[in-house]
Amino acid sequence: MKKQSVTRGLSHFDAHGQAWMVDVAEKAETRRVAKARGRIVMLAATLRLIVAGDAKKGDVLGIARVAGIQAAKQTSTLIPLCHPLALTRVEVAFEIDRRQHAVNCIATAETVGRTGVEMEALTAAGVALLTIYDMCKAVDRGMCIDMLRLEEKSGGKSGDWKAPPARR
Repeated sequence: MKKQSVTRGLSHFDAHGQAWMVDVAEKAETRRVAKARGRIVMLAATLRLIVAGDAKKGDVLGIARVAGIQAAKQTSTLIPLCHPLALTRVEVAFEIDRRQHAVNCIATAETVGRTGVEMEALTAAGVALLTIYDMCKAVDRGMCIDMLRLEEKSGGKSGDWKAPPARR
């Protein structure tokens, strides 16, 4: 009986199912941009501390922004099959959602190169949210990070892509 490959269509596996780093040498260098989003939901009192700047460890959002930028630059050391990229821009922004007691993180990564920056944007958003958790866990261990996803990407052979509206 012939074994059917579950790796068909997955670029990080060879014909034998072995993991490998994708060869991008023949791909054209293009401007590539990706935007990711996630959120952290918390107690109303925790959100008030963050907004007021009264958290014990300092400027939560400022430190989380820098952590997200650093994380984007380190993506290839964290995700084994990612290519190291020369990022031309990383932006990490936050939106306060008082109704949901949440902080939304929007991370954008950009490069001119042969492979996309989706993982860099996702890593930036994820680490920024984890940093918020770390800085506020003393007052709210029940915070929940969710909705982390790629929102959109542009550039490269596959062109532009936009996520459908999120279900909340």
